[in-house]
Amino acid sequence: MVNKPKKAIMLGLGLDGRDEHLRITRGKNFQLYGGSEDTHADMQEKVIKFNEKLDDKGKQLEEISRNEFEDIAAQVGMNVPPRNSNS
Repeated sequence: MVNKPKKAIMLGLGLDGRDEHLRITRGKNFQLYGGSEDTHADMQEKVIKFNEKLDDKGKQLEEISRNEFEDIAAQVGMNVPPRNSNS
């Protein structure tokens, strides 16, 4: 059995889109779906800043710990779901 390299992405969901316009943006480490024009733009800005911080650290998304992820996410203003008590 061959081990595949670990891969990670950030998934952004905007739930406030009311104009029936389908917004999808894909990029390095992320996929964003939905939202109003403003919400979608805000998600784009945050994942770009997140990736810049990763680049500054010289790391890939799949290389960072959950704590590092949460720290960077807080720095760029992302909403991160709370940890499951089993995590």
